[in-house]
Amino acid sequence: MTHLWVRAEQRPNEERVGLTPEGAAALIAAGMRVTVEKSSVRAIPLAGYVKAGCEIAEENLWPHAPADAIIFGLKELPEDGTPLTHRHIMFGHAFKGQPAGQVLLRRFRAGGGTLYDLEYLVDDTGRRVAAFGYWAGYAGAAVSLKCWAAQQRGTICGPVNKAASKAALLAELDAELDGYDLPSALVIGALGRVGTGATDLCTDLGVEVTQWDMAETASGGPFPEVLQHEIFLNCILARPGCPVFVPASAKADPARKLTVIGDIACDPTSDFSPIKVYDRATDWDAPALRVAENPPLDVTAIDNLPSLMPVESSEDYAAQLLPSLLTLANLDTGVWGRAKAEFDRHTAGI
Repeated sequence: MTHLWVRAEQRPNEERVGLTPEGAAALIAAGMRVTVEKSSVRAIPLAGYVKAGCEIAEENLWPHAPADAIIFGLKELPEDGTPLTHRHIMFGHAFKGQPAGQVLLRRFRAGGGTLYDLEYLVDDTGRRVAAFGYWAGYAGAAVSLKCWAAQQRGTICGPVNKAASKAALLAELDAELDGYDLPSALVIGALGRVGTGATDLCTDLGVEVTQWDMAETASGGPFPEVLQHEIFLNCILARPGCPVFVPASAKADPARKLTVIGDIACDPTSDFSPIKVYDRATDWDAPALRVAENPPLDVTAIDNLPSLMPVESSEDYAAQLLPSLLTLANLDTGVWGRAKAEFDRHTAGI
């Protein structure tokens, strides 16, 4: 019997989950065994999983789960160096040369486990079967506007917190932007999930948006237009051949109007990052990294943005992923077989 073990998230400010009680009930009805760990932070209450018929385990007990259990979480595991013996479904951030990712892959090799990276669960056309993209875009645009509003007040953006709802987030932003002439924004990747979310947030607030996608970036650059918008929202993943949208020279460009970069894709340590003015992610406590002055240039690059809206983003993502979870009994084929091949390819030289 296929056994899915939903672990508690251990990263600060991470309240999302990739399986809802309704999804758990569907897996159990299909003949699977589902264990859900208790969690002190999960946005969706445990009671729903109990009602669905899940087995309940103590928080962070997954290292002691049965050997055949498939451990399912979203964000990073504790960086304690221990070998990983189980099969894990998670965002590994390990296949683009990231230093921390290489450490993670060595832990899998040492323990004989397998990573089924959620970013690399794709259908037979290569399209991801599930993504948090829309809510990442929505929240990333929101934080970028907070950074811009802080600049108008002569400060740098302070800590951000989760929103109780979409309506609450919009009301909060309206208050912060009140009294200022709204900036212009450029969204690259505007036709994708992330870009759609970013564009929708800007539109909801009345911010003028220039939308670029593949047609507008096909030349490969340079793209001086990026620097003529006050806010730039990057909504495409770093991949080989990705153009550079913001070169390192942008910091000192005298014609720059750009003061906020929202790197929603957030892959600063990748060699393929299209934004060359910063080298590390930001976080909820310090969402803005100032990389230039006069005029200021702040980069915000939070890599768990959907957690700012944990209920909406969890429900959306879980609904997208459920059809693939229902095929977990066939790990050698389809979505899971492709993910395993990707893992094998990236660990072959370790």
